[in-house]
Amino acid sequence: MKKRSVTLKRTTKETDISLTLNMDGEGHCHVDSGIPFLDHMLTNFAIHGAFDLELSAKGDIEVDDHHTVEDIGIVLGQAISQALGERKGITRYGEATLPMDDALVGVYLDLSNRPYLCYKVTYPTPKSGNFDLELVEEFFRAISHNAGISLHIHRICGKNGHHIVEAIFKGFARALAEATRPVGNGSTIPSSKGIL
Repeated sequence: MKKRSVTLKRTTKETDISLTLNMDGEGHCHVDSGIPFLDHMLTNFAIHGAFDLELSAKGDIEVDDHHTVEDIGIVLGQAISQALGERKGITRYGEATLPMDDALVGVYLDLSNRPYLCYKVTYPTPKSGNFDLELVEEFFRAISHNAGISLHIHRICGKNGHHIVEAIFKGFARALAEATRPVGNGSTIPSSKGIL
């Protein structure tokens, strides 16, 4: 199987992002988004998916975190898509039901190259610290659309916003690791169409 590692850069008037993703890593992570809560979640993503992730982002967080969070999702989604290439020799589907103290979250995904997000998550409060929890949905929408993932995220239970989001990121990491796991001789596209 070819090396599944990608380095990307995205610069707009609102953000400047550099990202390197190795899908076949060991969970090494160095992230600096300027948003500590997001850094914590991305670190969990890398560790629990065994992905190596390097990220440097500067954004207009003096306005709010929206542009930075969304654009990181865009770049991470593009990196996932490019790292997988034609998506030959992968499992394609992944799922994880993940507990985090009071929270229980289900994440289910298909690397179909057809983006779709079903996000059935509510939070008891709109923020965790200074972070707007509504931005989590924007982050995963950006990933789904740029990586070509049919992605379903459901909150089964939970009353602590931080725990719910952490369960989402860990669950997404484990589901993605499962879906990208190599199978067979690496030459078969997992679709009756012969293409994803």
